[in-house]
Amino acid sequence: QLQACGGGLVQAGGSLRLFCAASGRSFSNYVAGWFRQAPGKEREFVAVISRNGGSTAYADSVKGRFTISRVNAKSTVFLQMNTLKPEDTAVYYCAADARIIWSSRTLAARYDHWGQGTQVTVSS
Repeated sequence: QLQACGGGLVQAGGSLRLFCAASGRSFSNYVAGWFRQAPGKEREFVAVISRNGGSTAYADSVKGRFTISRVNAKSTVFLQMNTLKPEDTAVYYCAADARIIWSSRTLAARYDHWGQGTQVTVSS
C-alpha cells in the first residue's frame, strides 16, 4: 500500500516536496515512480527510480526541475519539485511495482501499486 502526501498550493517559481510511504516489507524490490493527471487529460509519466536508486528517468517537461529519490530503509520515495510552473498543476500519484522491467518504466499500465494521489496547484 502506498500513501502519498506533500501536495499543496504554491506560486509559480516555488517548490514542493512530495512523499510516498510504502507499507510492507522489501520496498527495495520495487521500482517506484511518480505520475500526474491534470483535469481533462490522461495520466502521464513524471519520474521513476530504480530499485536501488542508482538509475532515474524523467519526463522532458520536468527534467532539470524535478528530482526523484528514495530511502529504502524507510520505504519512502520523494519527488522534489523546483521552479514550478502553472502547467505542473495536477494530481500526483506515486506508483510501484516489483516485476516491472526498466524499459517499461514510463508506462502507467505496468505498475500494480498506486497511492491515492496528492493535489499540486501552481498559481501564476
